[in-house]
Amino acid sequence: MTSLAAGAGCGCKLPAAELLPIVRRLPTQQDERLLVGSATSDDAAVFRVRDDLALVQTIDFFTPLVDDPFDFGRIAAANAFSDVYAMGGTPVTALNVVAYPLRSLGGETLAEILRGGLAVAEEAGAVIAGGHSIDDAEPKYGLAVTGVVDPGRVLSNAGARAGDALVLTKPLGVGAVVAARKRGAVDDALLARAVATMTELNAAASRAALEAGARAATDVTGFGLLGHLHHLCRESGLAADLEAAAVPALDGVQALLSGGDEEAPGRSGGARRNAAWAEGFATFDGGVPAWRRRLVTDATTSGGLLIALPADAAARVPGPVVGTLRAGPPGTIRVR
Repeated sequence: MTSLAAGAGCGCKLPAAELLPIVRRLPTQQDERLLVGSATSDDAAVFRVRDDLALVQTIDFFTPLVDDPFDFGRIAAANAFSDVYAMGGTPVTALNVVAYPLRSLGGETLAEILRGGLAVAEEAGAVIAGGHSIDDAEPKYGLAVTGVVDPGRVLSNAGARAGDALVLTKPLGVGAVVAARKRGAVDDALLARAVATMTELNAAASRAALEAGARAATDVTGFGLLGHLHHLCRESGLAADLEAAAVPALDGVQALLSGGDEEAPGRSGGARRNAAWAEGFATFDGGVPAWRRRLVTDATTSGGLLIALPADAAARVPGPVVGTLRAGPPGTIRVR
């Protein structure tokens, strides 16, 4: 399947530097029930239906990043549900989104993709209630997800405070693994570690964040760690210090991101676009190794949650502390 796709996973997103200015020019609807919309670059929309209940709505789909159709379905579903978890919500229903070349790939492969999505939905406690499909030479799959959340407990990009710690709940590097696999530079064991990471739901991390008093959260996907941290900082009116050595990486990824920029087998087009965009808001200390500079702009698929919470509560959330928030030009990041 991957041979039919120009991109891979969340790496096939439109470049943030080009997309965001287009979206910002669009008119916005004003409705007091819309608690979180597109203006804050959050992971999902939140719409209040009662004083004690709000809907969390999102859609996410992408091209294949692995050739196993069941795994592709699982990864795409886990990635879509992650947007709801990042808002502090619980997914309840989902709709399949399918673009697929039925004549060339056949019905059995599509059935396996859908079966993978269903397996993850059942793990999440959500119901797949239907979907929509179109004929397309490049296969794509994902979900439109509806979740629920208490309006008073929504996690968004905008609630962080100076002094908050930043916790990252999954290791980075899956984008590098996928890119290098297409170039024949990754063995089955490393690919399996990446698949296990991408199919892990962020449900437990989201619950832990809420219980620990998290103030803001986002999931790390196609725009890389720096891109999603930039959104969180910008909407919270803060700057960030990111500790490069503290950012967790999948075992085996360092080799994929080392060497010259053209020599690193894990360097993808999406990661290069992320790095170019980050030049406008991020600076690196001289001692940060080249491979770690690439790691924090890796175009991630179904990554972990990046959670901002009081420093004394950080240990209650699974994952290392990778930085802190501070007063400074909103959206700027120093990588140390």
